[in-house]
This record gives sequence, structure tokens and C-alpha cells, in this order.
Amino acid sequence: MKYLLVLIAAVGLGACTTVGPMTYGPADAKGFGYEDTQIESDRHRITYRGSGDMPPEQVEDYALLRAGEITIAKGYDWFRVIARDVSGEERGGVGIGAGFGTGSYGRRSSVGVGVGGDLGTVGGRTFYTARIEVLLGRGAPPEDGQYFDAREIVDTIGGRV
Repeated sequence: MKYLLVLIAAVGLGACTTVGPMTYGPADAKGFGYEDTQIESDRHRITYRGSGDMPPEQVEDYALLRAGEITIAKGYDWFRVIARDVSGEERGGVGIGAGFGTGSYGRRSSVGVGVGGDLGTVGGRTFYTARIEVLLGRGAPPEDGQYFDAREIVDTIGGRV
């Protein structure tokens, strides 16, 4: 029974392992951060994968910030988001279960106890990913207002980073 309690405590402590706060930047070894792909000279796809402590709004803001940075670096003034998707994936959590069994083999008998299983999302986190595709533009922005001023985005969102 003593070993069972030690095992349960170890599983509980392992579940407390968290992904720490993340700063804005390119994707790290765990895949958190931004990745971008140039599709055409004025068209880019940006993916931002947030750590488990980032709300979906922050993940989407960081994707927009990267779009603003690319726009300025390429000599453009504004960008239009032509495709957008934000999704979440539940990961981690604690799994605890118990089993008990006995057996008799002639004059000997045995008892077995096991710990394992899955409790789903108890202690788990949602990891959000934002994917946007942007079209870059120069000069006067479109009349319809469906655009982002790159410098304003970098100043506003970048100022919070």
C-alpha cells in the first residue's frame, strides 16, 4: 500500500508540470511561436502556436504582429487578412485509475494492484493556434476599410510584448 501511495503522489506531481509563460518570437524546439511562409511576393501564411497559458486572443494578436513585421520588412504599408482560423487542442492532464486482482496457484496465492488510466482533461490545458493568410499592399489603403496598417499593428501589439 505504501508503494501505491508513492506512485499516486508521483503521478500527481507529474501532472503539475506546466508550460511556462511564453514570449513572442519564432517557433522554438517545442513548436511554440510563429512560423511564416511566403506564398507569392505579396502573400504570406503565418501560423502562431501559443503555449498553454495563452488565451486565443493573444495568439491571434501575435499572428497579426508577425504579419505587420513582414509587411514593413518587405516595404509594404498595410495588409489584408484573406483567411483566418483559430483552433485549440486539449493536452496534458492527470490520469489515475486503480485495479485489483487475485490468483491462487496451488498452495500459493497472489494479489495485484495497478494504477493507471485517464481522467481526460483534469489538469490539462488548451493550446491555441492561429493561422492567417495575408495580402500585402502599398500606398493608400483600400476604401472598404478591411485592412490593417502595419506600423499601427507593430506599435500597438508590439508595445504590449
